[in-house]
Amino acid sequence: MEKKISILEIKKYLKKKGFVVFKKKKDNQQKATFYLLSRTFLSSLVIISTFIIIPVISDFSEKNRLISKNFENNSKNNLKKLLDNQEAKLDEELNQEFLFEDVLQFDEQPTDTVRLSASTIEELFKSTDYNLEDVRKNKLVKPISLTLLPGEIKKIENIKKRKDLFIQIILPLIIEENDNIRLDRKKLFSILNKNKNTKAENTWLNSKYKQYGVVNKDLSTLKIRMDEVPISMAIAQAAKETGWGTSRFAQEGNALFGQWTWSGEGIKPSDADDNTTHKVMKFKVLQASVKAYQRNLNTHSSYKDFRAARAELRDEEKKLSGVILSEYLDKYAETGKEYVKILQQIIRQNNLTDFDDAKLLPSSMDLESLI
Repeated sequence: MEKKISILEIKKYLKKKGFVVFKKKKDNQQKATFYLLSRTFLSSLVIISTFIIIPVISDFSEKNRLISKNFENNSKNNLKKLLDNQEAKLDEELNQEFLFEDVLQFDEQPTDTVRLSASTIEELFKSTDYNLEDVRKNKLVKPISLTLLPGEIKKIENIKKRKDLFIQIILPLIIEENDNIRLDRKKLFSILNKNKNTKAENTWLNSKYKQYGVVNKDLSTLKIRMDEVPISMAIAQAAKETGWGTSRFAQEGNALFGQWTWSGEGIKPSDADDNTTHKVMKFKVLQASVKAYQRNLNTHSSYKDFRAARAELRDEEKKLSGVILSEYLDKYAETGKEYVKILQQIIRQNNLTDFDDAKLLPSSMDLESLI
């Protein structure tokens, strides 16, 4: 008869041979513990991986977002902080290749350059109710654009009358150029406030980089250079450089600001040495002279401090003062600080700051938006 072997005898046999035998309850407990430890380990691994991967994904998305932008919105940057930052190389380099290209193109446009007499101009101003006393009070200027100075201006013996006529002629020209810059500046800030720019906007920006000689498409430098020139300061410089419109340079070359050139057309000063090569730039119309003057102040390295001071006034939301900013024009003439004193004296003696807030009466919808 076959002998039956009990479970107890089997366990004893296995134990004798070196096998570890667990009771069912203990075995289940060990399995449960192993299962919990495995779950905890996997959960921890998932959490740690999440914290590592999310920042990487976020950083990658942010980089893609920035790359997709054509321009970063820098319009609200604090200019003073940028100027104080020694690492920021603002307004340093200058590309002169296309600097005056638009000015020369403007000067070459067909224009009626009939030289009106002083009496004719005076009658024109009178018939249009354009006089400086009203301008000082109402701050509004008639949009009368003359192309040439009258030859008889130097024959007007009454000094005040001669000065007033000169101011009346150049005041609309200066304001018009400031308006052009202001419109460009408004467009620039409008573009900077966008996350992405159109092809037309990019083309416009590239043209402005050329006009202002901006290297590497530096938007901060463009903002500093693309700005207005105080009206009082411009009038004072024109008065100083032309003797209130009587100089040979003003009469023969429409040169209101005595800018020098070493190439192209110009008028050689009568007192210049024979070995000197510079000439005074000449223009076909007065407006081109104003354009070239403003471009010169807004780009030349000699006037970097002028532009920095102007940017600081903008940053502090203060008026562009001709008296304050003329302090930085000591490099405009060989007389240096003495030149600055004369400019400030002209501004004060003739109350030219009255014109700093003057606006040109609108002759187009664009100009009307500026008043």
